[in-house]
Amino acid sequence: MQLDTGSIVRTRALTAVADGAAVAVPDPDPERLVHLQFRRFAGCPVCHLHLRSVVRRHAEIEAAGIREVVVFHSTAEELREHVADLPFAVIADPDKRLYAEFGVESSYRALLSPRAWWPVLRALALGTVELLRGRQKAPARTQDGGRLGLPADFLIGPDGTVLARSYGEHVDDQWPVEKLLRLAEEVRGVRA
Repeated sequence: MQLDTGSIVRTRALTAVADGAAVAVPDPDPERLVHLQFRRFAGCPVCHLHLRSVVRRHAEIEAAGIREVVVFHSTAEELREHVADLPFAVIADPDKRLYAEFGVESSYRALLSPRAWWPVLRALALGTVELLRGRQKAPARTQDGGRLGLPADFLIGPDGTVLARSYGEHVDDQWPVEKLLRLAEEVRGVRA
């Protein structure tokens, strides 16, 4: 069941893959929003490309009072080699419990939508170059959680309210950084 804007997310402590630290969602700081991203699997080329855009603007995102938390449906062990250098919390959810709770689905349209074809080709080409340069690792041949996951984005307020949300219709249907910053600004304007 998908969550709507205005839904309340219960407080939870997730475990970061990199260091095992507890990650509170929602953030206990009354001024911080959480951008909870659901991505696909460890090494997903499209996810990797998207997260690089988030890394490039991470300081700007933090300055806007947003904490990034990214969930993958891979094991922590598998994720570590792919996300070690990311400056934000990455969460392993191999059993897809969070995916189910937040209504994030898998579908053939993740890859079959014509809107996904160019992003997939671009990500594969750039990923291959990075792989050959030794800057990126290839994904595992098989994915326990499958390769047909759809992305989702949630902006969560300090009280657990879902302030904005998006369920992707294909593999590359996710919030660009500009949209995230605009949504946070709009939400803060409404709440002021």
